Amino acid sequence: MTRNEGKPLVSVVIPNFNYGRYLDLRIQSVLKQTFHNFELILLDDASVDNSLEILKLYGGGGYDRISHIVLNDSNSGNPFVQWHKGIQLARGKYVWIAEADDLCEPTFLENVIPLMETHRNASVCFVGNCRIDQYGTHIEGDFNKWKPSYPAYCVFDGKEYIKHNLYWRNYIDNASAVVFRKSMMKADNIRQCEQMRHSGDWLFWFYMAMNGDVIECYKVLNYFRQHPQKVTVKATKSGMGEAENMEIVRIMEQHIPNLGNYRRRLRRGMFYNRIAKMNLECQTRDKLYELLREKLGGTNRDGRFERFNRVARLFCPFVLTMKRDRLRPSRENH
Repeated sequence: MTRNEGKPLVSVVIPNFNYGRYLDLRIQSVLKQTFHNFELILLDDASVDNSLEILKLYGGGGYDRISHIVLNDSNSGNPFVQWHKGIQLARGKYVWIAEADDLCEPTFLENVIPLMETHRNASVCFVGNCRIDQYGTHIEGDFNKWKPSYPAYCVFDGKEYIKHNLYWRNYIDNASAVVFRKSMMKADNIRQCEQMRHSGDWLFWFYMAMNGDVIECYKVLNYFRQHPQKVTVKATKSGMGEAENMEIVRIMEQHIPNLGNYRRRLRRGMFYNRIAKMNLECQTRDKLYELLREKLGGTNRDGRFERFNRVARLFCPFVLTMKRDRLRPSRENH
């Protein structure tokens, strides 16, 4: 189903697969936004639960902001294929991939879009997460790691953000918390993300940061749901997520030449020691070690180096660590 109306400023894409138990609440949380200049694109990847029944409720008219409802006849097998489809349908200047199992505050877009409009070189803006379980109950813990002294937001140079933040891990760990500028997305980049089953979002944010600045908005406006069916949970259990992560770091090292040997070696050691701790079959673990050697040149020496570094940091405040390397807000970047 497609509706053609005036061009919106924002395109909100909800890709769904078998999240019928969360879908209605998710759609409502988007439709209740206090910022109104958006279209809503609903995608279903051949769900076999009650998702289609819910989507039919929104296809009968009365919801002017819903521009597309697209139902796949067969499952694509990859969430990033759905991302790509939604981005291709999007008519807005900005795109928000609002995952079907998450929720948001009504003021999400009201807070984010003015920042993107003001900072025209920004490629992405992401907000803070509150984690909830499958029943919507808040999960205790400080997941954002912010200090009370932080300003309302900060703008970081994209390449510096990669070097000091994204190289270590995917700090933008939930797509539902992000709005990105469509004009700064390259088709070849999203097609490369489609080759990944688990970590394509990390690769996507890397490419977006290569093309523009990154805004961190220090407000908790997104509710990131944790449950056993989540793709990231399955990726950890199989080890495939770690294999994709190594490929992403390899790509980053190709594009960011000034990472330095110390940082690279520490990153290889982190991979080695993480593989050692994962609950995997011996054959799977050995395969990951082999991939680490092939992709990054990582060996057990790097693992020992990273373990030594963990001890050294306790005695020397100048030893490089992931936490110490992370870019922090300053007066100059907001």
